[in-house]
Amino acid sequence: MTITSDAKSGDGLLGKPIDPKTTIGHVHLKVADLERAIGFYCGVLGFEVKARYGNEAAFIAAGDYHHHIGLNTWESLGAPPPPRRSTGLFHTAILYPTRAALADALRRLIAAKIPLDGASDHGVSEALYLRDPDENGVELYRDRPMEEWPKNPDGSLHMFTNKLDLQDLLREGK
Repeated sequence: MTITSDAKSGDGLLGKPIDPKTTIGHVHLKVADLERAIGFYCGVLGFEVKARYGNEAAFIAAGDYHHHIGLNTWESLGAPPPPRRSTGLFHTAILYPTRAALADALRRLIAAKIPLDGASDHGVSEALYLRDPDENGVELYRDRPMEEWPKNPDGSLHMFTNKLDLQDLLREGK
C-alpha cells in the first residue's frame, strides 16, 4: 500500500491541526544486548522492568505504566550501532517531572560514570544529552512551567540553546 500526500508541514488533514491533547507514547529500541540495555535503563536511570519476553525483549516504565520503553533484539542481536551520519532516531527524550528529579538523574549518570554529550538550557526546558550502550541518543529533560517560557516581542516562543549550569542543577533537591 502506498500513501502519498501533497500536504505541506503543518497543513494537517484538510487544514485541521492534530488534537492538542495528543501525546507521544512509548518508544521501542532495537538493542544488541538486552541485559546491557536493561542495566543502563533500569540500573542507571531507574526504570523498572514491567514485562519480559525471555531474552529477546523487555518492557520498562517509570511507576505503574505498562511501558515507556520497549527494548528488543529481534532484528539487532549482537549488531553494531548504526553509523552516526545516517537516518534514524536522533534521540529518545525522557521528561522528568521536576528540576530535582532531573538533578537526581544527573547524579545517577555521574555515579555510573556515563559521559554527557551535552547539557543545554533551551529557555523552555533544561536538558542532558548522552548515549545509551547501543549509541542511541538519549535526552533527559525537564520543562519549565509555560508561564516562564521566553517570548519574542511579537509573543511567539523564543527558544535558544545555552550551556546548562550543571553545578547549579546538582544543588537542586539536596
